[in-house]
Amino acid sequence: MKIRVTKQLIESMLINLQPFLEKKDASQITSHIYFEAINDFVTIKATDGEIGLVINSNNMIIEHEGSFTANGKKLIDIIRILKNEEIIFEKVENSLNIKQDNSKFKLPTFNPQNYPSFPLNQNKPKINLDSINLIKGFKKVSSAIDNNNPKYELNGALLDIKENETKIVGTDTRRLAIETLNNQSEQAFSLIIPKKAILEIQKLFIDNINIYYDDTNLIIQNENYYFFARLINGNYPDYRRIVPTHSNIEITLPKKEMLEAIKMITTISQEIKINFLSDKLIFNSLTADNVEAKTELLLPTGINEEFELNVNSRYLLDFITQVDEATFKIALNEPTLPFVLKDKEFITVIMPIIA
Repeated sequence: MKIRVTKQLIESMLINLQPFLEKKDASQITSHIYFEAINDFVTIKATDGEIGLVINSNNMIIEHEGSFTANGKKLIDIIRILKNEEIIFEKVENSLNIKQDNSKFKLPTFNPQNYPSFPLNQNKPKINLDSINLIKGFKKVSSAIDNNNPKYELNGALLDIKENETKIVGTDTRRLAIETLNNQSEQAFSLIIPKKAILEIQKLFIDNINIYYDDTNLIIQNENYYFFARLINGNYPDYRRIVPTHSNIEITLPKKEMLEAIKMITTISQEIKINFLSDKLIFNSLTADNVEAKTELLLPTGINEEFELNVNSRYLLDFITQVDEATFKIALNEPTLPFVLKDKEFITVIMPIIA
């Protein structure tokens, strides 16, 4: 096999494939990227077994058809140091030669026939959702998804599809983020999508996509990419029971001013105290030493009695940065009970810090 390609094209493709590689064991074929050149198209793919990505291109010159694999990390390191000119890839016996002008590199290859197969979308049901809003929903809840929870299902986002609406849910047990999409579906079902897959979907897809699923896999496809992720097999907790059904206090807050006030306090402490008064909000750092940060935001709240809230500022910032409008709402009950942040169809339920 022999192909010619511009540095800019191959480098961008290899960068997109890096998150899909096996990182810990270079002896595994899943640490390699697979190349195949046939019928004027070059197919490049990578998978760690849990997620995978295929990229097709007809912008490479194919001198000889064939296939090979090469270590993805070493390959991108080589490409990055080369000049912004044409690069030649040629498989010779069990090695890959990479050439540019007077520079030459050689990498070992594995048998490409042993590369893991990808799930196919044929005969799989299709998810009919507004894909742009779905991707936006993934972005809104992704920060609330846990990373290494022993309850494996909490390390993913729940896609809960009903006949008239879809809920996208993420939680790390200290907060719960929910985005609601309006839709029409012939059947109700739910999937748990790993956080790693959620993050990669946000990077790769920004426009209309086709989404397929079965009991094991989620598949997303557009003109440029073919992506799959192994679904998490488990029972997601009943998130509806966590959302408060009523509130004693509801206040509309300005996004820009809240961001500025909270970030000012976080220079000293991530844990903050907010006192809600009738005419203002007072922000303080929660620290055990003599270091202190304090600021105020003049704002008519409409409340008669002072309300004190201790909270992890990161949870507030993760929500506020996803707010689309100039304002959002906070719904409060008791200082020790969960409170709710609201922005149209997006809410986050947060457990306060209890002294």
